[in-house]
Amino acid sequence: MTESSERPRLPIAVVIPTKNEAANITGTVRSVVDHFQAVVVVDSDSTDDTRKLAAAEGAEIVPYVWDGKYPKKKQWCLDHVRTEIPWVLFVDGDEMPSPELLAELRRIFLDGRPVRPAAFDIPLGYWFAGRRLRHGYTIVKRALLDRTRARFPEPDDLDAPGMGEQEGHYQPLADPVVRLKAPLEHMDLDPVRTWFERHNRYSDWEAWLEKNPDVREQIRTAKTRQGQLFHKAPFKPLLSFAYAYVYRRGFLDGRAGFDYALAMSFYRWQIGLKSREPDL
Repeated sequence: MTESSERPRLPIAVVIPTKNEAANITGTVRSVVDHFQAVVVVDSDSTDDTRKLAAAEGAEIVPYVWDGKYPKKKQWCLDHVRTEIPWVLFVDGDEMPSPELLAELRRIFLDGRPVRPAAFDIPLGYWFAGRRLRHGYTIVKRALLDRTRARFPEPDDLDAPGMGEQEGHYQPLADPVVRLKAPLEHMDLDPVRTWFERHNRYSDWEAWLEKNPDVREQIRTAKTRQGQLFHKAPFKPLLSFAYAYVYRRGFLDGRAGFDYALAMSFYRWQIGLKSREPDL
């Protein structure tokens, strides 16, 4: 019997939204399956072996087909997946909880006291081009939710390109929210070109918002404080690079730190360029 199987499992349902995550899904499911009450892969018609590999590691498989309306995928999971378990931890198909995060969750959920927050923000341990970044821009996800006290917003962005079935770059609404200290490791094993492919789509959505300020304002209120401040800032490509590479000392990550800061700056430039493109 392993050490993890001797411990009580965390009263949390891990939900892993996937589409074609065969390169990463085995490690992700293995990292959570012995620690949580349930592990569910919610898959959007993968054409690779995502479902087969996840099931082999002990995950439940739930198929998902988006109907083009709200709720989108994560809110649908809150409404339909293992609803007898109030707490849900969203983990991407290329993410794994660090040992420190598992220990932090055990202190919160297994000490016998009620859990006061409605949600927890979790920092990402971000990997880029094969290297773990220790500095630079810090990404925080509101990934752990009490489904009875949290909900994703439904802005008027269904006509926007770029996101499809996924909720956009905004946080679920909850109160109160507490930030955890330990990271969720975002360990993407896909080639770096897939990062640019994803962010090309994301920039389509962000640029559409720039042309639709009423919807942009709806989403601004669902961002973190840092996101709201950056939302108003001028010269975003230059500011993004200076913040990540200089102020947050991304240069200490060597070439990977420079590449990531430059890639994020390029992403911000894409958004600005696309938002200035005239409608045809």
